[in-house]
Amino acid sequence: MRLIKKLDLYVLNNFLMLFFGTFCISLFAVLMQFTWRYVDELVGKGLSAWVMAKFVFYAAETLVPLALPLAVLLASLISFGNMGERLELLAIKASGISLFRTLRPLMIVSAMLAGVSFYFQNVVVPDADNKFFVLLYSIRMKSPELDIPERVFYNGIEGNNIYVSRKDKKTGWLYDVIIYNYTDGVRRAHIILADSARMEATSDNRHLLLHLYGGEQFENTDGGSGFQTNGGNVPYRRETFVEKHFIIDFDTNLNMVGDNTFSSDAKTKGVSQLMVDIDSLNAFNDSLGYMYYKDSRRIVYHVPQTTMSVDSADAAQAASMDVKETVDIDSVFAGLSSQERQSVVLNASQKVSLQTMDTDFKSQMMVVSQQNVRKHIAEIYQKITMSLAVLLFFFIGAPLGAIIRKGGLGVSVVVSVLIFIFYYVVNTAGVKVGREGSIPIEIGVWLSTIILAPIGLFLTVKANNDSAVFNKDAYVLFFRRLWGIRQKRHITGKEVIIQDPDYKEAERLIDELSADARRYLSDKKLKRFTYFVRLYLGKVDMSDIESISERLEYLVDMLSNSKKRQLIADLNAMPVIDYSSFRFYRRVRGDMRNIISVGEKIKKDIYGK
Repeated sequence: MRLIKKLDLYVLNNFLMLFFGTFCISLFAVLMQFTWRYVDELVGKGLSAWVMAKFVFYAAETLVPLALPLAVLLASLISFGNMGERLELLAIKASGISLFRTLRPLMIVSAMLAGVSFYFQNVVVPDADNKFFVLLYSIRMKSPELDIPERVFYNGIEGNNIYVSRKDKKTGWLYDVIIYNYTDGVRRAHIILADSARMEATSDNRHLLLHLYGGEQFENTDGGSGFQTNGGNVPYRRETFVEKHFIIDFDTNLNMVGDNTFSSDAKTKGVSQLMVDIDSLNAFNDSLGYMYYKDSRRIVYHVPQTTMSVDSADAAQAASMDVKETVDIDSVFAGLSSQERQSVVLNASQKVSLQTMDTDFKSQMMVVSQQNVRKHIAEIYQKITMSLAVLLFFFIGAPLGAIIRKGGLGVSVVVSVLIFIFYYVVNTAGVKVGREGSIPIEIGVWLSTIILAPIGLFLTVKANNDSAVFNKDAYVLFFRRLWGIRQKRHITGKEVIIQDPDYKEAERLIDELSADARRYLSDKKLKRFTYFVRLYLGKVDMSDIESISERLEYLVDMLSNSKKRQLIADLNAMPVIDYSSFRFYRRVRGDMRNIISVGEKIKKDIYGK
């Protein structure tokens, strides 16, 4: 038996021809959307065509894993939509071949594409990401206006950490600025606070001029020894300024930085390197947290204990506790002059402010370290989920095309874009909240897969069973039954009547229907609530209702050939008995009464009106 049959070749040929085209379209679309984010950084900087070409090429390499799922979704949707529109799927099913068997060769191709996507993300994309970030960073540094983000510590300038609360993009002014200058070492860091600042490049593009306005500068002057361990104070220098200017060595020409500049970023690593780095980062975070913990204890507990004044009886107890000296702080403070008190309070306030900023900085460092670990974990899972997205989109697109049965680029493109946008939004939101630690990172990254997998399974099963998923009439009928919406008769008089109705037969049918309706109404069970509950649950024999409904429809169909306008109008008042409605139990008595009353009117119409 041949492993590849003509049907498989035909399906593969239809799919692959469309796939190559849709992949190019998808890659171009995501590339344009991605490049648009960096238009402001590319335009007006005098970049050569070679630099622009490298920028586009590296960006295209990084976006291939994102374009693959969209291309598979679009190609499968169009190919099976075309086959359904040309009735080829109907012919295949008529010959005894199931849809699942028809999908088999494309399942293998989709699995291979998923493997290619994973290999691409694990081998090609990390190197392309590294080169792209190096090129983008070099382009950014060519501009005198650095892309300093708001409310984030920016370390793009070597030896400095800059925090900006608000930035005016039009004027370039920075507001509520905090600068940690650690060019002299972490222990000798300069902490600068300023109400506003402005940054510009020198004429030779090799230095940056930093203008600060309205702020303070704190500098540790203990010679780099750190916090004292003997209980003494840490010497520091404080400066208040109205206007201050700095010159920072910073070459803003387009000089390519080293390839290892972004080697620590999670996107520039493969799975094996990510797993190794996760262990290293966890060990580093543990040691950093322990170091901060020891510093905090040393800062808090090196101050001598303050006690109230003690008498001679308590002195012996204090001596037994190895307390060398007890000081009544309140008494000492009360003995100071007013100027000395003000100086002491100001000095204490400055120490508290400095210590608060140092604690906030350490806290921010721990938060960033934990986020870096979660970012590495998310990158591993994303390489897997993006690969699985190729399979998921195939199992969504192919059954959807078979159900819709509309080929071409019209409906297929609209549906594909909507599905892809939904996937992209859910995936991006899940990864973001996972990195922030709001939810477990595993749930955040896998959220899009968890949502799309049941949808793909549902569509595949429905398409294989020829279920009317998108049949409008099926949904209309469902909601009619759910809400009990009644169908109304719309009988109009016929212009040409070949044969008049048998009015005697009609009269006989009306009498029979009226008698059966009265008999049904006289049944005492109709007055019991339990009867309606059983009727609602389908536990009641409906053969009598079915018989009344069938004879009523026969009567209406026969009398619709009448020339009497009043009779036609009365026929429209006859109820349509829908005993399958969920709310039929509420209307059964009313329908029986209508049959009796409208039947009497029709009999009068037959005899002379």
